[in-house]
Amino acid sequence: MFKRDVKQVSELILRTLRVQGLETPLLQKRLVDAWPVVAGPVIARYTADAVIRNQTLYVHLLSPALRTELSMRRQELVQQLNAYVGAQVIADVRFN
Repeated sequence: MFKRDVKQVSELILRTLRVQGLETPLLQKRLVDAWPVVAGPVIARYTADAVIRNQTLYVHLLSPALRTELSMRRQELVQQLNAYVGAQVIADVRFN
């Protein structure tokens, strides 16, 4: 008898994504898509755009008052977003 090297499909997919260099962009996309879920529907309504550059999530907000309020909750939002994705994707959030 011979021994088979059995692997889970999810493990094979993750390994392939790492080899192809697609794991980080995929996680970044998931994190940007998670912004309305983590921030909530009211904040999402005032969000014009969100993009990640150099491990920083830049969120363009339409309300200056909301920008000030969320700036005080930056670390909390970073932790919630990273937890939602399940990986350390961003280190900071900036609002403009």
